[in-house]
Amino acid sequence: MKRHYESSLRTNSTVDQAQDSVTKLHNAVTQALSHPNEQTLHQAAGSLEHAEEAVSHAAEGSVDGHGVELAETRLADEKSRLAALEDGQS
Repeated sequence: MKRHYESSLRTNSTVDQAQDSVTKLHNAVTQALSHPNEQTLHQAAGSLEHAEEAVSHAAEGSVDGHGVELAETRLADEKSRLAALEDGQS
């Protein structure tokens, strides 16, 4: 019975992980905007890679796609914020 319980808990786990990853990306981009230096830009770039990977897998665990579009929209917003920061640093 434990396996069934665990599998039902994981129904939206990939969406939850994607949302969490995008939230961490948001925080990293905000930090880089506040303190633009090599370290914060590097951390934001790493968070971006992780968030892109998580969002790409979000649909696998979603129920009827719930939450996936929101994660994709948030990811696109953060990519734009990061790109604007990187353009300003060039």
